[in-house]
Amino acid sequence: MDLLALADFNLVARHGGFGKAARAAGRPKATLSRRVAELEASLDLRLFERGARDLKLTEEGRALFERAGRLLSELEETAAAIASGGERPRGRLRISAPLLFCQTAMGKLASDFARRFPDVRLEVTTEDRAVDMIEEGFDLVIRVNPDPDESLVGRAFLRDRLVVVAPAGQAPPIGGAAAPAVVRTPGDTVAWRVKSSSGPATIAIEPVLSLSSLIMIRDAVRSGVGAARLPISLVSHDLANGTLTHWGDADAPDIILWTLYPTRRLLSARVSAFLDHLRRAFPNGTPDELAAYIGK
Repeated sequence: MDLLALADFNLVARHGGFGKAARAAGRPKATLSRRVAELEASLDLRLFERGARDLKLTEEGRALFERAGRLLSELEETAAAIASGGERPRGRLRISAPLLFCQTAMGKLASDFARRFPDVRLEVTTEDRAVDMIEEGFDLVIRVNPDPDESLVGRAFLRDRLVVVAPAGQAPPIGGAAAPAVVRTPGDTVAWRVKSSSGPATIAIEPVLSLSSLIMIRDAVRSGVGAARLPISLVSHDLANGTLTHWGDADAPDIILWTLYPTRRLLSARVSAFLDHLRRAFPNGTPDELAAYIGK
């Protein structure tokens, strides 16, 4: 594929027409039109629908524009880095991360990163859903216990675990009685399995509140309304100072946070810089490290 023709196509698509692109780039309109026509012929695809007064991307053209813009940006970044004698991170870095991680740690992570790499424009979006990185234009995503995906690579950088906590001084119920509980999804369970020093046990629960945010759930437990299952990193300080009581570790899989990015793209300097930034913040990836980071 002719990269110069691809760059001209990207220019026209970005400006929404040959005339606007020609004026912005200071190049002849006819040259841009010819180059795009040659690209369409080489791909055997129509990239634009040409009307009497307007120019619209076809579905294929839109897909090429979304991918080509990012690839061309990376090529420009690499060329600039080579010309300057080093691969200095620069450009836009779009990250999708889960709500709880954003609420507790991402603000400090992002501000520290921005100070270290002022040429990178960091954009973080809070998403608990599995985003489509390519279609939605993300460079990196952070996900909790992600499903296997052959199109993505990455690594686990943090581990956490669920614990069952209750208001200070409140003991687990006995004799099969149900404990007042704060849950995320009403009706999802009637009991919690816990592991404690005395062995495994089952705690019957009676949901009294359903809240969508783990931060809200923690605050509700602090207020004394009921018990809850929460990440240890979120409540370790409360357990240490006696604000909350530990009923045991939840019998549930560990919470593992992963960084993911597409395998089909070279790892850009800005993505590598953010991965290194995470490694410095959480060198061992333990719940204690996350709790300490949140508490700073």
